Amino acid sequence: MKILITGTAGFIGFHVAEKLVQQNHTIVGIDSINNYYDVTLKSARLSEAGFDANAIAYNSKVVSSKHPNYSFIQLQLEDAASLQMLFTIEKFDIVINLAAQAGVRYSLTHPAAYINSNITGFANLLECCRHFNIQHLVYASSSSVYGLNEKVPFAVTDSTNHPASLYAATKKSNELMAHVYSHLFNLPTTGLRFFTVYGPWGRPDMAPFLFTEAILHHKPIKVFNHGDMMRDFTYIDDVVELISRVIEKPASINKNWDAQNPDAATSSAAYKIYNIGNHEPVALNDFIKAIENATGKKATKEMLPIQPGDVQKTFADIKELEQDFNFKPYTPLQKGIDKFVTWYKNYYKI
Repeated sequence: MKILITGTAGFIGFHVAEKLVQQNHTIVGIDSINNYYDVTLKSARLSEAGFDANAIAYNSKVVSSKHPNYSFIQLQLEDAASLQMLFTIEKFDIVINLAAQAGVRYSLTHPAAYINSNITGFANLLECCRHFNIQHLVYASSSSVYGLNEKVPFAVTDSTNHPASLYAATKKSNELMAHVYSHLFNLPTTGLRFFTVYGPWGRPDMAPFLFTEAILHHKPIKVFNHGDMMRDFTYIDDVVELISRVIEKPASINKNWDAQNPDAATSSAAYKIYNIGNHEPVALNDFIKAIENATGKKATKEMLPIQPGDVQKTFADIKELEQDFNFKPYTPLQKGIDKFVTWYKNYYKI
């Protein structure tokens, strides 16, 4: 198939593109390459995929030196005209949207970035999918949509009407917008609520990266909510495998959907939501211990209160994922952390 993947200079997009290229799909990747975090890391991911950083220019297509079936274009989803021209030229079968302005805390101080990228950009993408006969739109949502909900494990049928950050609100909005296009225009859409994805080439604003960096450089780590936090950490290889399966099975109509007792994760339209999590939440202190084991160094902890927008616990109920794809994330935390720390040391030559 010919697949558009947005966000391929990003963490998850980089890995998904590598997987699907190796499965002989024709991939076009796009990314704005913004400076939310270290652009050098984004460029290094693209270089690893075979793209010459010096050849990358806005709205200009370059082909990977490693994979002739993989090309890249620097492009913003907010640029509706250029996005429409891209769809006109390339004639995609499937779209995987992994581009977004990420980060809970950054949304407290830079709200416009989230509206522009996650709302306007996503709306532009939906319009292109509608008008260019896309067979299936798969898009990244987030466990953040569960917000103030304290019922665990989080099920896709649970309420997500009380987000705790603007980032979460934009991800919830994406799900609602996708449903409209599924309902009105028969566009099959599948939303994936990711739970704290980590692994090699990971984001430097996430805890695995921040803690590893601090511990290896003998600096204190910031432990929020005084360590009383739990996260459903999900290893990148598991996420990529699931996405490769999801694209092969477009969302379908739930023939048993009851409008008087509606299932929030399905619809009378071709619309579906899944949790993508390891379904085994880990206490923050145990997570830190895993990094200590991998680095061979002890952490110095700076205990702090919970940050605005954060939630105390995430825990994914993934029974729908298991039922529909006969697969569940399986990488143990220590194994995943060991791989991440090995990558980190190699990348930064420590």
